[in-house]
Amino acid sequence: MFDPKSVALIGATERDASVGRFILENLLRSGKQKVFAVNPNAKAALGLDCYPAVGALPQKPDLAVIAVRAELVPAVVAECGEAGIQGAVVISAGFAELGEAGRQLEERLHATSRLFNVRLLGPGSLGIIRPSTGLNASLIKVDPTPGNIAFISQSGQLGDAVLEWAREAHVGFSLFVSLGSMTDIDFGDLIDFVGDDYETRSILLDMEQIVNARKFMSAARGFARSKPIIVLKPGRLELPRKRTDPPLEMNDLVYDAAFKRVGLLRVKEAADLFNAAQVLDAARLPQGPRLAVVTNASTAGLMAKDALLEQGGELAQLSEKCMQELDAALPHWTRGNPVALPVDADLQHYETAIRCCLKDPGVDALLVIHLPRALVTPVELANAMVTMSKGVSKPVLAAMMGGHSSREGARLLIANNVPTYGTPEEAVKTYLQMYHYKRNLELLYETPEELPLELAPSKYSLKTLMRKETAQGPKMLTAEQSLDLLRDYGVPVVPAYTVITEEEALKKAEELGYPVVLKLMTGISARKGGMRTSLGVASEDGLRSAFDALKKSIEDDADADRQVYSITVQKMLWSVGYQLILLAERHQEFGMVMLFGTGGMGYDLFHDYSIALPPLNQTLAHRLIEETKAHEVLQGYHGRQPADIKQLEQILVSISNLIADFPEITFIEIDPMAVVEGKILVLAAGITIEAIPTPDTTQYPHLVITPYPTRYTTHWTLKDGTDVTLRPIRPEDEPLEHDMLTTLSELTLRQRFFSPIKTWTHETLVRFCNIDYEREVAIVAIIPEKKRIIGIGRLIIQPDFRSGEFAVLVHDEFQGKGLGYKLIDVLIGIGQEKGLEEIEGVVLSDNDRMIELCRSLGFKRKLMPEGVSRIVLRLE
Repeated sequence: MFDPKSVALIGATERDASVGRFILENLLRSGKQKVFAVNPNAKAALGLDCYPAVGALPQKPDLAVIAVRAELVPAVVAECGEAGIQGAVVISAGFAELGEAGRQLEERLHATSRLFNVRLLGPGSLGIIRPSTGLNASLIKVDPTPGNIAFISQSGQLGDAVLEWAREAHVGFSLFVSLGSMTDIDFGDLIDFVGDDYETRSILLDMEQIVNARKFMSAARGFARSKPIIVLKPGRLELPRKRTDPPLEMNDLVYDAAFKRVGLLRVKEAADLFNAAQVLDAARLPQGPRLAVVTNASTAGLMAKDALLEQGGELAQLSEKCMQELDAALPHWTRGNPVALPVDADLQHYETAIRCCLKDPGVDALLVIHLPRALVTPVELANAMVTMSKGVSKPVLAAMMGGHSSREGARLLIANNVPTYGTPEEAVKTYLQMYHYKRNLELLYETPEELPLELAPSKYSLKTLMRKETAQGPKMLTAEQSLDLLRDYGVPVVPAYTVITEEEALKKAEELGYPVVLKLMTGISARKGGMRTSLGVASEDGLRSAFDALKKSIEDDADADRQVYSITVQKMLWSVGYQLILLAERHQEFGMVMLFGTGGMGYDLFHDYSIALPPLNQTLAHRLIEETKAHEVLQGYHGRQPADIKQLEQILVSISNLIADFPEITFIEIDPMAVVEGKILVLAAGITIEAIPTPDTTQYPHLVITPYPTRYTTHWTLKDGTDVTLRPIRPEDEPLEHDMLTTLSELTLRQRFFSPIKTWTHETLVRFCNIDYEREVAIVAIIPEKKRIIGIGRLIIQPDFRSGEFAVLVHDEFQGKGLGYKLIDVLIGIGQEKGLEEIEGVVLSDNDRMIELCRSLGFKRKLMPEGVSRIVLRLE
């Protein structure tokens, strides 16, 4: 679709000011593609003969561009499929955006494309531009400069303006795509394509919404480490919410959490898209937030400082050694950061300050600000900075303030990959984008595991409870059931006991000892119902009064569900230091999401909370906590005892495990979660559950990030007695896989990769090791004591989850010892677990050992052209 040799335009016309003419002019402009015009009502268009239908074309085009009335599009797509065309761009609008009739038409279009195996871009797409091949199959008049940035836009409405601006700024593109309504091809598909596109080094997304979050997250995670992915998603701000509005409906925070989790950088302005794409691709990334500033104008230094602190950055504290060097070299300076040089500073003063800051271990990055002065020209400073920054791992940025006199120095710096801006504020913003991007990339290495069987609670009995409780529809568990479920997962709780009668309440209060708390829970969910509480009940009379008041409140409340309520008795705690809140809810696009923050007014009035996507591990839980103001308070506030942060992290991980294990859970409310003498206790909880509507191909239909599949880990022994561990690959296995691949024989490399590959790039190895376990599983065989990978089996599942492609590689030293057979057998089991109909592989036809091995496992062989064989195993 994106590199066609021939294109058919259905709806071609030479009528002035028409869509068909505009696209045809664009297609003809480069002359590099064979263009066919299809229009049954015209004989010719712009010098081309018009064909009456797709089936009448003299040859099958690689790409169809459809620009006809909406109601005709499904039939045209069917014609394309019958003609063997596998890709089409639907420019036509008038589908779901027009209401129910349009939605039904779009559904018919989607069904037609699937039936005839035609991939669709659109409807409502502005088209495709591929500058390197001269392809402009779009409604955009601008022909961008060829480059290495892929720009994927949902609506494409910014297309003309952004591409024209980029051309003037000398920004080039490898691809421009407008997705339109994403009936078929979506962001995930395009990230997969440009991720493997050798012309593309950075990926820009202009996004309004996501239609397949799991696919998007999987694709983004697969390529974010090797190619920067920058997102512009408008709609960040919302109208103030009511007190009762659920905060997790704040979609923007959920999108933020999702982008961070898979290593994407989100920017707020269109200009930042291209700036970030160029900087993140070319520049070194900072290891921390500490920025040093060197300037020849103290005012400019203060401007940088203000911008840095306002946006959450940190000024580096210069070491004593650095301070002493600067004292000796500078006649008078500010003795601090920013390093403000004297007005008469010369080039040597600049060089000393720059060298000192770059050597200082307390500095993560350096910003050099220059205002025109007689003693140091911008070009002189630029030459010195280029020389001094070479071979340095720390990022160096520049702000060249001034007009014409500064431009030549700025151009010199930019040409040598030193990010350069006209103001300190722009430079600081870029630095913080670099830092946040680095932080987000770190999350890619965090792969939470499934809870090992020996540590997991008795899930079978809990599953039985879930089925029983959801048989009649969605239900909110009682407070006692909710707390018991949390306790089963290792969450410390203050037990609650359900009572039916006043006498039962009195008896339980006597057992617990006064004072106690009475709680009434009503409704089928914490939101639709609610909790009413009587605190500090200190006597029998007080309990009778409180019990009667709670019962009466149900009778007096017209909105209360009198058939669904429970009353519990709980021991009262007095020494509560802090109150926290934790919520989890099913988000429309991203499945279950978790919210953690300050309880009480911190939540209601100040909105102090952060959002994360489960599953979590300890590191991800800590990141969730530290993104809130609660983190500062929990360190110890006004003499109060600090909270046990490690325990809090483990609680968040435990609740994440609970969420992962039970797709039946739709909502969790833990409020409050109290800090009592430094320890964390859950005082109140409500959990809402409902039946899983339909079977899913995944074990985790409610999560967009699949946990690391611990269940595939096993121990095995080679024929020679060597003990090995078989487990799914991890991102941190990159150096181990590199060691294996670089020590293989040429024959083994040729048999696995069909060519003797000499060099393994970081980008390739990242792609091998950093996978989404939902659609790809790679099992490595490791000798534990040597930390050496000796074999790899990989199964890549097709998007329809009906088939998968496998490959197996065993190191030369360990061939003939049964490992290849074992790895294929494990992959067959995984394919069966995932409900695949078949798995297949492609093998060199002269690889007799592999072909015989597969035959012994039941595979069928089919000879293919060019010396390869296709081997297939039906799993049904």
